[in-house]
Amino acid sequence: MAKAKKDDTVKVHYTGKLTDGNTFDTSEGRDPLSFKLGSNQVIPGFENGIIGMEVGEKKTINIPIAEAYGEYRKELLLKVDLKQLPEGVEPKVGDTLEMTNENGDIIPVRVADITETDIVLDANHPLSGQELVFDLELVSID
Repeated sequence: MAKAKKDDTVKVHYTGKLTDGNTFDTSEGRDPLSFKLGSNQVIPGFENGIIGMEVGEKKTINIPIAEAYGEYRKELLLKVDLKQLPEGVEPKVGDTLEMTNENGDIIPVRVADITETDIVLDANHPLSGQELVFDLELVSID
């Protein structure tokens, strides 16, 4: 039977969990995730976990921080004067907002703190600094 390799398009069912067992994402009840191996569409540890699997195979993989979303980076905390927010925006701690960088790319940021004059925005991925666990099932190889 064929094994998944770079440049294959694969379909995968998955459940992503933190090391404490809490689920953060799953394809259960949805179509499987489809992507091309080697195209950097998913985190490296997820992709590496699929390589070598056969259709119908199931396994659990542990992904270290470096192969997931990387270390939490304090330099990605941005302090912004509240006056710079668009009119009518009333954020709360935990909300997700969007910023545009100098290249015109939209970056999601989480509101980490609000004072009377400033807002602290966190541009880290919500799963940065975390080891991840994925239950995988390879559905197809195209």
